[in-house]
Amino acid sequence: MKRILLLGGVTEALVIARTLGPQHIYSLAGIGRVPTDLQCRVRVGGYGGVEGLAQFIGDEGIDLLLDATHPYAAQISQNAALAARLSGVPCWALRRPAWQAQAGDDWREVSDWVELIEALEPFHRPLVTLGREPLQHLDEIPPEQFWTLRALDVYPGNERCEVIGARGPFLIDDERELFERRNIDVLISKNSGSTATEPKLEVARERGVPVIVLKRPVLPGVDREFFSVADMLDALSM
Repeated sequence: MKRILLLGGVTEALVIARTLGPQHIYSLAGIGRVPTDLQCRVRVGGYGGVEGLAQFIGDEGIDLLLDATHPYAAQISQNAALAARLSGVPCWALRRPAWQAQAGDDWREVSDWVELIEALEPFHRPLVTLGREPLQHLDEIPPEQFWTLRALDVYPGNERCEVIGARGPFLIDDERELFERRNIDVLISKNSGSTATEPKLEVARERGVPVIVLKRPVLPGVDREFFSVADMLDALSM
């Protein structure tokens, strides 16, 4: 097998990493827990942009770059595609399929934070599931709103926001209890497409709660795209 540099988080990328031997490298941005039970080498941290990543690819003798990062990690995906091109190595990407609205859903898609805040104005008790970005905006929460912000880890909130640290997969009964206990009247979510976090959408549908969806970024073209881990692993085994 060619020497692989795998870029990713700890969901699908971790499944791929568990199949890689010691000659390969699994690269994490450093967010979340770093696995310690892998045969492949684990690298944590950035590269200093496109040129830094291209330099690393050359220095390490990488033959194939795999982008299995989050669908919203657009800058990393852009850097990966450009660095692979500079280095003359192929770039394959795992593109997780997006969720699709179903009957009974009330989805309201927004493109950025400004549109999101405007869409949020009529509501009072949002459940915010956008990761850490909303932490930068806690002082902007209007007095008539109280946010429940769910992230991977616990962070300080304020008098109008409580931050819950929790990691998926989430069970639908637990999501039902959360919506009920906190009287959630709107859900804010990325369209990550992850089965681990999909139950929140089911509960919103059951309760008739609108969902403000942050639109997916446009990702760069690569040499090959895969829409499941199984398909990528099959290609790697050939």
